[in-house]
Amino acid sequence: MVHAVTNDEVLLRDDFLDLAKAVMATLGPRGAVHLRARWISARRLYEIGLRLADWERESGCWAIVNDRIDVACAAGIGSVQLTSRSVPVADAVREWPALRIGASVHSVADAITAEESGALWCVAGSAFPTSSHPGQAPAGPEALEEIAGAVGIPVIAIGGVSPESVAQLLRAGVHGVATISGIWHAPDVGQAARHYLSAYDAHEGVG
Repeated sequence: MVHAVTNDEVLLRDDFLDLAKAVMATLGPRGAVHLRARWISARRLYEIGLRLADWERESGCWAIVNDRIDVACAAGIGSVQLTSRSVPVADAVREWPALRIGASVHSVADAITAEESGALWCVAGSAFPTSSHPGQAPAGPEALEEIAGAVGIPVIAIGGVSPESVAQLLRAGVHGVATISGIWHAPDVGQAARHYLSAYDAHEGVG
């Protein structure tokens, strides 16, 4: 799968909803759009979430809300991504059994704990150097290979992932890739999403 992850900057774009609809239409059932922000109000996230929920039904592309379980439930989105700042995965699984829950991890131990707690997937990083974490050394593909080998749930690689690096990460054992700038900062977000899918399909022998 290809995950297009947002941040506050992306969500504040005047044309974000148009961009999100295009990305979801392109990725379809093999992709996901993460509604992820630190500072935007819950009300605005809810309003965006309502639109993403509609387009999820139309396109088959997953809509995933990061951290804010309340927003996901209110907007009718059935998937959430939890982080170290969120409600613990085990508690979320117990309290909201109908939700599909993933977890953000940074180590083998994190991934094992997430799986044992009931997470259905994990997003692991960072794969490569990224502008969102300047000066921070990436975990690297080798660390992601260790994580993927330690758990049975799908591992999604994030952090500096380009279409050119997709094959390397898939060979390391991850199930999919995630990006922020690689899609949302592209001149044509639909075309960028297609490039990631094409790289994924080339490795998997699809088409």
